[in-house]
Amino acid sequence: VQLQAYGGGSVQAGGSLRLACEVSGRTFSLYAMGWFRQAPGKEREFVGGMSWNGAMIYYGDSVKGRFTISRDNAKNTAYLQMNTLKPEDTAVYYCAAALSIRTVQVGSPDYWGRGTQVTVSS
Repeated sequence: VQLQAYGGGSVQAGGSLRLACEVSGRTFSLYAMGWFRQAPGKEREFVGGMSWNGAMIYYGDSVKGRFTISRDNAKNTAYLQMNTLKPEDTAVYYCAAALSIRTVQVGSPDYWGRGTQVTVSS
């Protein structure tokens, strides 16, 4: 399974960005998808995850109410809509895939994509 995240960039505080993660190599609809981020000098943080059918969605406490995960199984793509961005959201964002949403939640997905940088200025 190959994952490619894109859509990062620079934005001012209060702005929005949408990240996308395109998956190839296996049947996308079988996989739970997750988003993580890592800021310089900090540990990797769980941002959110969605089960294969979208029935279960989880978010990290720091992004609840601002970020939304979605997926389009027909396009083999998962999305992370980020609204009301804050400078503390600045990080490299990674998408990940796993056969179980539980392994996404605990930070041990089966596959990782390359990161995309998100920079939020004040």
